Amino acid sequence: MMINTLWWYGIIYQIYPRSFQDTKGNGIGDLPGITQRLDYLQWLGIDAIWISPIYPSPMADFGYDVSNYTNIDPMFGQLADMDALIEAAHARGLRVILDFVPNHSSDQHPWFIESRSSRDNPKRDWYIWRDSAPDGGPPNNWLCRFDGKSAWQWEEKRGQYYLHTFLKEQPDINWRNPEVRATMLNVMRFWFERGIDGFRVDVSHRVLKDAQFRDNPPNPNWREGMDPAKKLNEIYTRDTPENHEFNRGLRQVADEYEGRVLVGEITLPVEQLVKHYGHDDEFHLPFNFSLISFTPWEAASVRQIADIYEQLLPAGAWPNWVLGNHDKPRFASRVGEAQARVGMMLLLTLRGTPTMYYGEEIGMHDVEIPDEYIFDPWGKNVPGLGLGRDPERTPMQWDSSPNAGFCLPNVKPWLPIADDYQAINVAVERDNPHSMLSLTHALIKLRRATAALSIGDYRSFETPDGIFAFQRQTDEQQILVVLNFTNQLKKWTLPKKINKATILLSTHREREGEPVEETLELRCDEGVILSVSTES
Repeated sequence: MMINTLWWYGIIYQIYPRSFQDTKGNGIGDLPGITQRLDYLQWLGIDAIWISPIYPSPMADFGYDVSNYTNIDPMFGQLADMDALIEAAHARGLRVILDFVPNHSSDQHPWFIESRSSRDNPKRDWYIWRDSAPDGGPPNNWLCRFDGKSAWQWEEKRGQYYLHTFLKEQPDINWRNPEVRATMLNVMRFWFERGIDGFRVDVSHRVLKDAQFRDNPPNPNWREGMDPAKKLNEIYTRDTPENHEFNRGLRQVADEYEGRVLVGEITLPVEQLVKHYGHDDEFHLPFNFSLISFTPWEAASVRQIADIYEQLLPAGAWPNWVLGNHDKPRFASRVGEAQARVGMMLLLTLRGTPTMYYGEEIGMHDVEIPDEYIFDPWGKNVPGLGLGRDPERTPMQWDSSPNAGFCLPNVKPWLPIADDYQAINVAVERDNPHSMLSLTHALIKLRRATAALSIGDYRSFETPDGIFAFQRQTDEQQILVVLNFTNQLKKWTLPKKINKATILLSTHREREGEPVEETLELRCDEGVILSVSTES
C-alpha cells in the first residue's frame, strides 16, 4: 500500500553528479550515468532525486560558480541528456529537483564580464559593487566564507570592490536590481517548463545582505584554531529580514506551476529556520540541519531538538530532516557504523521529509584524501582545520569490480575510491539481509506502507538515559520507535496503556516479529519499530 500525500512528503535522495556514475570514461560522473542508475533508485524506494549543480562552470567551486544558468556543462552532458533524465525519472515515478544558485555566479559569467568592464555598462549594477573605505581598503569588515579574509575584491577596471561571500571567482549577484530579479526568476521558469519538479536553493538565507553595508560585530566565542570565517557574528550578511521577500518571490514563481517544490538551504537553528516557511508563502521545506550542525548525537539532545522543532513549526508546515550532504563529513564517519544504522532508522521514521545523501544507504564513510587529490577550495584555502569537503564526495560504490563500478577499471576516478569498497557496495549489500542497504530498503518499504510512519503525528516519551522513544500515530494506527544511542544494553518499560507490541523492524534484523510484553530490551546500538495496540 502506498500512502497518497503531496509528493515531497516522500524521500529525497541527493546526488552529487561528479561522483554518481561515469559513462564517458573520464572518471567524472555525468547525467547519462544518473539515468543509468534510476532503476536502482526506483528499487530503493525513494521519491525524488536532488542533483547538485550541472550548469556550465569553470568549476572553481565544482559547479557552484555558474557561468550559464540555462544550459548543461559538457562535462555532465547536454540539455538533451537532462531532458532524457527527466523523462526517464518521471516514467519511474521519480521527481527531479535541481540546485538553484542565486547568491552568486561565476566571474566568467557574461553578466559579470560586462558588469566589471565599466561603471557605465548596462549591467553595472547586476553585482554588488562599492567604493573603497576612506583608507583605500575594503568597504567594510565582511568576511569570505572560504578563507576568513575580506569578502571584497578590488577590480581595477571599475576602480571599485565587488562582494564575494565565497570565492573571489564567485561574485555576489545584486537581487535588489529589478532586471536581475526578473532574469533569475525566468531561469526558474526555464527549468520548470522543461519538467523540473523543484529547486533546492543554495544558501538562500544569504542572498540579501544589509542595504547599509554595516560592519558585522566580533564573535566573542571565536578562538584560534576555529574556522576563521566565524570571527564575526553575521548579523548583516545572513538571515536579514529582506531574505523573506526573496523567498516569497521564488515561491510565487513556483506556484505558477502545479506540484512544484522549493527547498531552502538555510543553516540556522530551528528557532530562526521555521520563519522561512512564512505563511505558506515561502519555502515548502526550509532544510533542517539540526542533526548535522547543531545537535550532539545523544538521545536527550536529539529528542529535545525534535520536540522543539515540532512545537515551533507554523500551522500546516511540513517538517524535514537530513543527516548528511556534500558539505559535511559523512554520517557514518561522525557516529560510527553501528550508530549509522540507528541514524537511518531515525531519519526514516521521524515526522517529515527525509533527505538521504548518496551512499548513506550503504554506509559509505569519509575517505582519506592524499594531498595530490585535494580539490576542494575550502580545504586548500584553510588547511589543517578539516574544512575540506573532498572526503564526503568520493565516488559511489556500486560493486566489487575495480573502481567500484563507478568508472571503467582503466580510468582514474576524479577522487579516490574507499579502500573497503569491495565489502561496502550496492551489489554485495543487496544480497546480504543484514547489510545497511537491506536495512534501509526495509525501512523505506515499511515507511511507504505505513500511514503512521508516513504522515502520522509525533509524540516523544520520557525514557532512561541513552534512549529516544517516540510515537507516530494516525486515528487507525500506532507505531513506536525506540532507539538506543549507546553501546550498552538498555531496558525500557512500555507506557501503561500499551497492551500489545510487536517488533516490526530492528536494526538487528533477526528480532522482527518478536512480541514484547511490559519491558523492551534493547541491544547495544539497536533501534526498533513496534506495532502497538492500546487500551481503549
